[in-house]
Amino acid sequence: MKKLILLLSLLLISTSVMAVEHVVLQKGKAFVENGAVVESLTLAVGDSIRFINEDPYFHNIFSLSDLSTFDLGSFPQGDSRAVTFDEAGSIEVECAIHPEMYMEVTIQ
Repeated sequence: MKKLILLLSLLLISTSVMAVEHVVLQKGKAFVENGAVVESLTLAVGDSIRFINEDPYFHNIFSLSDLSTFDLGSFPQGDSRAVTFDEAGSIEVECAIHPEMYMEVTIQ
């Protein structure tokens, strides 16, 4: 029994250690990762995206997708918000203020 508990604990720790936080900037009314505008992003289950607002105006990131519904609220330049994805599938991420800001996120 102790071995089982230890094994489950190690599995849980190793899974959380492997999770990645992807940094996506909001810049020029677009989603930008590693200096390039992105319209799609692929993540692993457990990964998160940190959205950092680099524009001089507010953004409001949200998703109404069945897999993951969230609203990060409005936030100004210099602020950031993060969301973690715990299930596999695809979602659409948008800005409520700037409808041209759209990104597909695939979680594997």
